[in-house]
Amino acid sequence: MTKDSMRQGLNQQDSIIVTFHFEDGDGDIGRMTDTDMNNVFFIDTRTGQIDNSFGIPFVPPQGSSNGIEGEVHIKVYSTCCIYPVGDPCLPSAQYPSDQLTYEIYITDRAGNSSNVIETPIIHLKCD
Repeated sequence: MTKDSMRQGLNQQDSIIVTFHFEDGDGDIGRMTDTDMNNVFFIDTRTGQIDNSFGIPFVPPQGSSNGIEGEVHIKVYSTCCIYPVGDPCLPSAQYPSDQLTYEIYITDRAGNSSNVIETPIIHLKCD
């Protein structure tokens, strides 16, 4: 990750770049068209829900075998702080910070899911 903290927000006020490496023995990673479904999923571990999804473009096979590998860089915009009480995404003097991690996985065109990786802790500034 490019940094370990962000200001909370809904309007793309802050972001980080998450980078990960992938290997696919079948070589069927990536969307064939812009209208295909997204294939990279970020789950907010605070809620267990998919917070963001993205699309890896078609990756052509490399060399004589079908296997491919590469590195993915995804810009992830900030999310809201979640408080024990009160509305999320509003500034809070009582809860000035929150933290989260994302679980990330990708799917190939056959619908197979990758192993799940987890980001380091991301600190959210709530005030």
